[in-house]
Amino acid sequence: MSKEKKPDAVVYNTKTETYDAALKPYATSVGAPVITPTDTTAWKNRSINKVNHKIKTKYLELKAAYEAMMDEFEYNNLILNADFSFEPIIGETYHLYLHKKGNHFLSLIAPEQCNFNFVGSYMLNADQIWEKV
Repeated sequence: MSKEKKPDAVVYNTKTETYDAALKPYATSVGAPVITPTDTTAWKNRSINKVNHKIKTKYLELKAAYEAMMDEFEYNNLILNADFSFEPIIGETYHLYLHKKGNHFLSLIAPEQCNFNFVGSYMLNADQIWEKV
């Protein structure tokens, strides 16, 4: 076959030497329907809003969990550095007070039964972690 030039309106592949207009992903003639890309802007915006909301919610959950963990750490640190001369029993409630000297002490005496500066009531759990009562 001779290598003659085909007209511009004819879709001819010179490598495979075939007419492949039907295989093209785009319109190849004037009479072909117009290909318009689908407008995905609304879908993208909805998706972005959903993802942002999900990430913000997860962030707030993690932030609240972190703050709760730090509070737990603070009062556990406070109790472990407090003065007490007994071995706490798991499951018992103890009361933390502030001494006039400025240091904290742990006691079995309930706040209603004394005049000390009450800080809080705590219970030692099975993991040796103090929980606020």
